[in-house]
Amino acid sequence: MKQYLTLALCLLWAASGGRLNSPLLGASKPNVILILSDDHRYDFMGFLQRVPGLETPAMDRMAREGLHFRNAFVATSLCSPSRASILTGRYAHDHGVVDNQRPIPEGTTFFPSLLQRAGYQTGFVGKWHMGDVGDEPQPGFDHWISYEGQGTYYDPYLNVNGTHVRREGYTADIVTDYAVEWIDRVSQGPFFLFLSHKSVHAMFEPAKRHLGRYENLQIPYPSTMAGRPENYAGKPRWVREQRNSWHGVDYMYHGEMDFDTFYRRYLETLLGLDESIARLLDHLVERGLDRDTVVIYMSDNGFCLGEHGLIDKRHMYEESVRVPMLVWAPGLFPSPREVQEMVQNIDVAPTILELAGLPVPKDMDGRSFLPLLRGEPTEWRDAIFYEYYWEWNFPQTPTVFGIRTDQFKYIFYHGIWDIDELYDVVNDPEEKKNLALEPEHQNLLQKLRHRLFDWLEEEEAMSIPFRRPLGFRAADRKP
Repeated sequence: MKQYLTLALCLLWAASGGRLNSPLLGASKPNVILILSDDHRYDFMGFLQRVPGLETPAMDRMAREGLHFRNAFVATSLCSPSRASILTGRYAHDHGVVDNQRPIPEGTTFFPSLLQRAGYQTGFVGKWHMGDVGDEPQPGFDHWISYEGQGTYYDPYLNVNGTHVRREGYTADIVTDYAVEWIDRVSQGPFFLFLSHKSVHAMFEPAKRHLGRYENLQIPYPSTMAGRPENYAGKPRWVREQRNSWHGVDYMYHGEMDFDTFYRRYLETLLGLDESIARLLDHLVERGLDRDTVVIYMSDNGFCLGEHGLIDKRHMYEESVRVPMLVWAPGLFPSPREVQEMVQNIDVAPTILELAGLPVPKDMDGRSFLPLLRGEPTEWRDAIFYEYYWEWNFPQTPTVFGIRTDQFKYIFYHGIWDIDELYDVVNDPEEKKNLALEPEHQNLLQKLRHRLFDWLEEEEAMSIPFRRPLGFRAADRKP
């Protein structure tokens, strides 16, 4: 029997021109492209029909021809910690980048370094914004194009492999140009490309060709947006108080923009991001690389647009903790499909390593979802865990720990005298009724609370990170 299998594989090898790129066959290494956006919420894609009139044809194509992970989450809904989790496969309490100012600990290994050692050519193009570093090249990448901090939507100042240049135009278009050029140079593969967009981070600026596209859109305001008493029944006090703050609908960004304009510019900024994805997919097809390449699209975290009176992330409400995730790999996996299992950003690194045929380091917290891509029956997690650590410069949101199963979510707030939250996210997807206050749900609350704290103890995550606040440096101390 073995000789027939060997013969069959040899015939397949010959027919493919000497390359077997399908992970289904366990053969040679596919190219991998990871496209990351910023603050794109999970349900704002055209094919989900959440926003009437929203157009995302490239994302729709990825779902139509590939796989849509309906239940994708982050372990921390904040830029730097989430990006570090993606690159290390670890929770924030493990990798140490627990906020947007925390430096990357010495000795940190990003998974592209492991791909490099295995013969992959690796490239990073776009927004780094992780670990309080500038635009300097980071370990694990042969090719580097980035900018400092949040960058700008127009005329970016870029570090191109150590040389600084100013480019005129829309940043999403420019980084896509660089990405396509690099793919052409390394098309013999295998290669890994991390294309990281500024879009759709506030303050939103669409490409000029898209400005005003949704000016006449009828905004579907969330039912929990209004400041009515019933919307805050059972909610922690900090949620209502944040309503009139930098991250609240009543005083958003200290009055810099009204909600309707903010909402429409968010949608219009998405258009440039979607066009970038379309260009990339089309280019892979034109170059004949589509059958050899796995494209993963996701966001670093979600974003509230009025839910519970909030306009930010950080907390554990669905719009914040859930993210879009699409995988496009024509011919490599059974598709189109919608995957229901709960995956997290910590799973991305193990998955890409396994795609490349590499072992997953034991210190990674995440788990490869390659079996889910293949459509194989597999035992999967029944819960995801969440952590967010209070920030001095954004003090409105407390430290948050939580656990979410297929049906229930429990949220614990550390360091404040307030109530916990428990929701049935199946029957109450808008998280209106806090079951933590219901006597009949106390056993469930205690069960989830114990499971959450058992996890924190097992993970050795019981020490709350704290650092010197901004402006309180030792060098600033006056005699």
